[in-house]
Amino acid sequence: MVVDRIDSALLRYIAERGGHAGSQLPSIEKLSEELGVSAGKLREQLEVARSLGLVEVRPKLGIRLTDYSFQPAVRQSLFYALACRQATFGQFSVLRQHLEAAFWHEAVAALRPEDHAHLQRLITDAQAKLNGRPIQIPQTEHRELHLTIFSRLDNPFVTGLLAAYWDAYEAVGLSLYSDYGYLQEVWSHHAQIVTAVVNGDVDGGHRLLVEHWNLLAHRGEAGTVATMASIG
Repeated sequence: MVVDRIDSALLRYIAERGGHAGSQLPSIEKLSEELGVSAGKLREQLEVARSLGLVEVRPKLGIRLTDYSFQPAVRQSLFYALACRQATFGQFSVLRQHLEAAFWHEAVAALRPEDHAHLQRLITDAQAKLNGRPIQIPQTEHRELHLTIFSRLDNPFVTGLLAAYWDAYEAVGLSLYSDYGYLQEVWSHHAQIVTAVVNGDVDGGHRLLVEHWNLLAHRGEAGTVATMASIG
């Protein structure tokens, strides 16, 4: 059984009981008695579970399970790889592009009218930042727009990987500065992508998405920026 391959006694305990979000776990002392594992060892395993985003621990509320997300595990491993130069951001960026291309049609088909309205608001907000005084980089809108398009996918591994990409994007400093002309061109593409999505032109939106990546390549996100490995 898969559960037998899990090294942590605490995670095996959670998995065997279904791992339902919001469920309350017994105290460490009670778990120690039930599992026959020392309290010290369980506390170590609890910290691992917290770093993976599987549980939350709050004073007076105890230990509760959270909704499963692949993002925390990917983010921890990705940041480590970038920080010690075991990999580059450019390599992960290429993975992200292939994921978005592969799941584009499924993701767009699953969007609802409220998602379309949200995407249109993001375009409006981003353009207001770019045209305001002072000019602001619409990084929040950038991340939210891409993640919203894929938000209805019933696949936590895809959505977790995509969310981790944006964590890394910000960590390596790509959200801090961009040429104004470049930003205007990027958001012009974003506006066209959203228009295609709202109008049901899925293939046209996919073509525009690929064109959008070509802009990123010219900027160097898959090239010179790929050498940036220091996580501040």
